[in-house]
Amino acid sequence: MATESKVNVLMVTTALQSHINPMLRFAKRLVPKGVHVTLITTETARDRMLGNNNNVSDTTNQEEIQFEFFSDGLSNDFDRNKDKTTFIDTLRTIGAKNLSNLINNLSKTKGQNYSCMIVDPLLPWAIDVSSDLGIPCALLWLQPCAIYFIGYHWYKNPLVFQNLEDPNEEVQLPGLPLLEAKDVPTYLLPDFPAFGKQVMAEIYQGSEKLKWVFAMSNSELEEEIVKFMTSFIPICPIGPLVSQFMLGEKETNGVIMNLWTAESSCLEWLDDKPDSSVIYISFGSVIAMSQKQVNNLATALKNSNKSFLWVIKPAEKGSEDEIPEIPLGFLEETKGKGLVVTWCEQEKVLMHPAVACFMTHCGWNSMLETIAAGVPIIAYPKWLDQPTNAKLIVKQFRNGVVMNCGEDSVASVEEIEGSIKEVMEGSSAVAIKKVAMEMKEAAREALQEGGSSDNNINQFVNELKNIVNADSA
Repeated sequence: MATESKVNVLMVTTALQSHINPMLRFAKRLVPKGVHVTLITTETARDRMLGNNNNVSDTTNQEEIQFEFFSDGLSNDFDRNKDKTTFIDTLRTIGAKNLSNLINNLSKTKGQNYSCMIVDPLLPWAIDVSSDLGIPCALLWLQPCAIYFIGYHWYKNPLVFQNLEDPNEEVQLPGLPLLEAKDVPTYLLPDFPAFGKQVMAEIYQGSEKLKWVFAMSNSELEEEIVKFMTSFIPICPIGPLVSQFMLGEKETNGVIMNLWTAESSCLEWLDDKPDSSVIYISFGSVIAMSQKQVNNLATALKNSNKSFLWVIKPAEKGSEDEIPEIPLGFLEETKGKGLVVTWCEQEKVLMHPAVACFMTHCGWNSMLETIAAGVPIIAYPKWLDQPTNAKLIVKQFRNGVVMNCGEDSVASVEEIEGSIKEVMEGSSAVAIKKVAMEMKEAAREALQEGGSSDNNINQFVNELKNIVNADSA
C-alpha cells in the first residue's frame, strides 16, 4: 500500500496579535489531524516577539507549526501607524512579491507541496498570490459571519447602503436584526478612510477565487445567518477559536503570541476577591482611550463601589493617539477595590471565578473569549465591526447590555453606572448570566468530537488529503 502523502498548509497573517493568535489556534486544531502548518507573517511581528521575550526559535517547529517571515517592503524606522496608506500600498506590491518568493523558496528547499493557503482578511492580495502559485486558497474571517454577510451585500448591492450619512437610516438584511446607520460596520460609512474601503472591496473581489471561507465562531452561535449564507457563500464555522484550556481541553501547545508584556499581578489579585464580584475592563490591543473616556469611566467605577480590574494599554511608540492619564487621586480613592494594569493574560482573567462581567470594545476575539468563559458583557464599541457586534449582543445573543454613547462615542458617567448595575444586580442580571453559561456550554460542545465545528474541520482535512492524494497519484 502506498504511503499517504503529508498535508502541508500555509497560513499568512498580518503582524497584529488579534490576527496571529486566531491563526495559531486554528493551526493547533489541524495539527493533531495530521496537518503540517507553516505560519507566515511579516518581519515586524518577529521583531516585536523578540522584543517581548517570546522565544521564536523555540516555537518554530513545535507540533509541526513552523514560523516564517517576509519583509513588508518598509524599513524598521517607517511609522506604519502614522502612514497607513503607504504601508498598505507597499505591502500590496513589494510585500506580495516577497511573500511569493518566500513560498517558492520554501517549496524548493523543503521539497513541500502546499495543499492550501489560508489568508488574513487584511491581506486580500494574498488571494492572488495563492492563485498565481496554483495553491487552493481559504480565508479565515476574523469577525462574525454576520459581518461577512453585510460586507458581501455592500459590495454586491451598494445602493442598499447609499444613505448611511443619515443616522436615522435603517438597513434590513435577511437573518439579521434591523440595523440603524450607527450599527453597521464603520468601514461602510461615507467618512471611513478610502484605504480601508479599498481593502474591504478587495476581499469580496477575491471571493470567487476562494475555495473555503472559515469563520471563528460556531454554527450554534450564528445559526440563522449561517443557514442563510451557505446557499451562496461557502461559510464554514470552525470555532470558537480560543485557547484550548478555555474549552475544558488540555492545551496541546502553549504557543500564543503576546506582543505586549502582561502584568503577572492580575491573577494573584483576583484570587483574593469573592466569586462574581469584579468588573474586568479592557478595550483590546488596538484602541487607545481618550481622556474623556478615562475620566468618565474612572468616576463611574468609583461611584459603583465595585471591585474592578482595568487594562489601559499605552499608546504605540510614535502613535498620534492621545495618551490619557488616570484622574488625580483615583488610585488612592479606590485602593483595595481596583487594580489598573497596562496588559494582562485576558483568557486566564476571564476564566477566573472572581470575574462577574467584562466591559469590552466588542472586538470579535474578545467576544469569543467572553462567550467561552460564560461571562456577561457590557458593550462599549467604537469602530469597524464593533457596533454591529454590540447589536448582536442585545438582539441575538442576549448575553449582555450595550451602552448608549454620544456623538463623540463616549459613554456618560450615568450610562456606565447604569450598565454596571444592570449586568451585576439589575432585573436582567440572572437571565443574562444564564444565557452566558448556555453559550459557554454550546461553545465547548462545538469543538468536541462530533461537534459542529469539529466536523467542519474534519471535512476540510479530508478534502486536503484528497487533493494531496490526487496530486501524488
